[in-house]
Amino acid sequence: MALYLTEDDVRRLLTMADALSAVEDAHRWHATGEAIDTPRARSRTPTSALHMLHGAVMPLGVMGYKSYTTSREAARFWVHLFDVATGRPLAVLEADYLGMMRTGATGGLAARVLAREDTRRALVFGAGWQAQSQIEALCAVREVEEVRVAARKRDKLERFCAEQSQRLGRPVLPADDVEAEVRSADLIVTITTASDPLFDGRWLKDGTHVTAAGSNALIRREIDEATIRRAGVVAVDARATALRESGDLLPALEKGRLNEYGLVELGELLTGMRPGRHDQTQVTLFESQGMAIQDLALAARVFDKARVAGLGQALPY
Repeated sequence: MALYLTEDDVRRLLTMADALSAVEDAHRWHATGEAIDTPRARSRTPTSALHMLHGAVMPLGVMGYKSYTTSREAARFWVHLFDVATGRPLAVLEADYLGMMRTGATGGLAARVLAREDTRRALVFGAGWQAQSQIEALCAVREVEEVRVAARKRDKLERFCAEQSQRLGRPVLPADDVEAEVRSADLIVTITTASDPLFDGRWLKDGTHVTAAGSNALIRREIDEATIRRAGVVAVDARATALRESGDLLPALEKGRLNEYGLVELGELLTGMRPGRHDQTQVTLFESQGMAIQDLALAARVFDKARVAGLGQALPY
């Protein structure tokens, strides 16, 4: 029986532990050729756009696609799951919360394999919906003692910090002096829609890890070339996707200051196929654009839990 799962259903079932585990599996299988991922395609009109990612995760027996629409009115997200052996439909999931959790989990996995083990102080650029899971995942993989958050709107920033401090049980505070916070941070996350770099890469102290998660279009840039030049490891979720849409990396690639063979995929780091951090002074960078297999692996986990819990509505096919 095919199921339809609402945002409320997904929220009831999905945990960060699920997200970290499922996304890690997806990347490991991608590295070993057991998961197929097709980069995002977009259809744009004057007032809205349709975005679609698709692929297959053979060890889970699923294939499918994530689609979402964006307009001034709203953004709407769905994941469609099918049986990989027969093509039979399995589920349709509303996927706003699911996507937020998988994006945070991906950043958390990158921090686990690239950030120093003694990471204690984090700085996050962005106080929106996506920043929540980034902070939660960081706290799950490293013993973060304090998180500072930089954002443009002070009232929204203060409200966000208060909510996240209460939810996570540790200090999440506004960043009043961005340069000082960058210079003291062990780990930096950018999760914004910025079109210009958010900080000067020369401010980074030795040993800092940076996760840039908002630049998934050519018009978006969150980090500068100084950050890229300083990075001893430049990791991506998938080279094919980064080469199509990483607004942060493409200018450096175009100028020959970075080459595609120097990009390390997250799955290669997780499986040990390629090395990560070499020493405690090395700056590391992870560029996250998003992959269909991340959504599919997590959707399959939620679908299995929904069947056990008896949640969801039967679809008429």
